[in-house]
Amino acid sequence: MDTEIALAAFAAVESLKLTGLTVTTAESCTGGMIAAALTDVPGASAAFRYGWVTYCNEAKERLLDVSPALIDAFSVVSEPVVAAMAESALRQAGADIAVAVSGNAGPTAAEGEPPVGTICLAIMRRGARRPLHTETLFLPKQNRRQLRRTVTLRALNLIIGATADSESSTPPTPCN
Repeated sequence: MDTEIALAAFAAVESLKLTGLTVTTAESCTGGMIAAALTDVPGASAAFRYGWVTYCNEAKERLLDVSPALIDAFSVVSEPVVAAMAESALRQAGADIAVAVSGNAGPTAAEGEPPVGTICLAIMRRGARRPLHTETLFLPKQNRRQLRRTVTLRALNLIIGATADSESSTPPTPCN
């Protein structure tokens, strides 16, 4: 794992532990990289509940209860779909924070899907009626490895930001 991701994962786990919060992940194009980064940190078991790698639509539908109609209406790579993934993961894992990601890492895009390099993320907190944040990134010049790395780092930083919303404490800053 690269140093920047390791530092962000450490900061995320420490922030979660400091605030007494837990996290779960629902990943598609990152293939479990977010969960792997978090669980590489010693003591992560105090903060990480569990995660899903739902690479195909069927997995999103069966394991995360994402409506096929939602996927048909918006595309599997969309903010409404990642919001639904995060909401279901949060509920099923009993976690305080959920991060979800879906995207097209290439090499080609299926007909009717967003172009290669399009990634959607969502982060949700327990008790919220909607995600704290959703976003769509467009990274067309990155290869699969670069794209997955960029998205993993972004998701870890979203987790850190979500812990900052906690009234318990201020999260630590990662060491440089």
